[in-house]
Amino acid sequence: MATPKNLDLSLAKKSAGGVYYVELLPPAQTPAINQMHSWTVKLATAEGAPVRGAKFLVDGGMPQHGHGLPTQPRVTREIEAGSYALDGMKFSMTGWWEMKLSIDGPQGADKVTFNTVVNNPSGR
Repeated sequence: MATPKNLDLSLAKKSAGGVYYVELLPPAQTPAINQMHSWTVKLATAEGAPVRGAKFLVDGGMPQHGHGLPTQPRVTREIEAGSYALDGMKFSMTGWWEMKLSIDGPQGADKVTFNTVVNNPSGR
C-alpha cells in the first residue's frame, strides 16, 4: 500500500491544542524491523520553556493496516528538564506508522501525533 504523498513527516510540532511544542528524536541508527528501540521526547511550552514533570501515554499503529503497535511503549523517565526517554518502541513491518502521545503536564493536557515511514533496510 502506497504511503500518502502529502504525509507530514516532521518530528517537531505544536500539540493539537497548541499547549506544547513537542519534538521526537529517533534513535541514532535507523531502527531495524522487529527490534526494540528508544526515542527521546522533548517537551516545551508553546513559548519554548522546557516542561518538567509531564506524564505521557503512548499509542499508535499503522492506519493503512488497521492495527496498533506490536509493543506497549512508554515514557520511562525524565532525562533532563523537558527531555524524556520513550522506551519499548518496535516496528513489526515496513510502511507508515503513527506515534501518538497524550501529554499531561503542568500547563494542562494535550496530544500530538507523529508519522514515520519505516523502509526495508535493503531499500526494497
